[in-house]
Amino acid sequence: MTLHKIMDAIKQHKTIIIHRHVRPDPDALGSQGGLAEFIRYNFPEKKVLITGENEPSLQFLTKMDEVSDKDYEGALVIVCDTANQPRIDDQRYAEGAMLIKIDHHPIVDEYGDISWVDTQASSASEMVYSLYKKMAEQGYSLNERAASLLYAGIVGDTGRFLFPSTTEKTFAAASELVSYNFDRPEMYNQLYRTPVKVAKLKGYVLENFTLYPQGYSTVRLPKDILDKYEVSPTETSAIVGLLGDIEGILAWVYFVEEEDSIRVRLRSKGPIVNKIAENHNGGGHPMAAGATASSWEETDVIAEELKEACASFARDNK
Repeated sequence: MTLHKIMDAIKQHKTIIIHRHVRPDPDALGSQGGLAEFIRYNFPEKKVLITGENEPSLQFLTKMDEVSDKDYEGALVIVCDTANQPRIDDQRYAEGAMLIKIDHHPIVDEYGDISWVDTQASSASEMVYSLYKKMAEQGYSLNERAASLLYAGIVGDTGRFLFPSTTEKTFAAASELVSYNFDRPEMYNQLYRTPVKVAKLKGYVLENFTLYPQGYSTVRLPKDILDKYEVSPTETSAIVGLLGDIEGILAWVYFVEEEDSIRVRLRSKGPIVNKIAENHNGGGHPMAAGATASSWEETDVIAEELKEACASFARDNK
């Protein structure tokens, strides 16, 4: 069984290095940091490191370690919450002795000596919780720090338990995790605090989004708009769900201009959008995905594909 193989690998290796995807969200950091804290708590003799770029807006969750090339010698490497190898933050992930993939996205890229993919899980953090529960059968336990990180990851990827990915299993995990003594109200405050500049950008989006007859909506955020509101491309993640409650919108897309590309954020209330993302150097869940466009002309192509996805969904659900 896959979980037993992962458990054995954790027990056998003296050094464990944990990665996650670039541009981390709460689930990426929650699963990465939560797994690291769980292993450290139960195996204090092991060297456990987490690596990747720090995300300033989420450093209240966890900060990355300094990891040298030498650390990878003979190490177990675990990658959390990352469907495909190009999106793994810190490309030294292949330099260890063994590689494990823990992910809940549809399979885009088969990698790892051990691959544990559960598309029914709400989050990678929920999967790490499942690993803990299996290891608890052998006497291992969870500490408050690990519990808080896993809970943050679950909350982040379920949209505070509003998304369809939330299951009975998700609520059971959350129920146990909140029994640990961490400051849950403060966590929510940190996760959902809205800076004034982001609030003003929300106003801009609500005034300028386009809703088409097929039920899809587009939002363009070129660099001059981001500069005007002093918001970074990363900070736009806080407004992705903004259009979800608007009547008539089946799916929507944000096009966010970065230095040398355009970040694409796709969301849906029915039409499948991850296939669109896969056509444009991306991927994700059926109703929440991301991609990268090389030009504004390519964003027009993406908008057309979203139009067809919505039209097809409407035909199939008459």
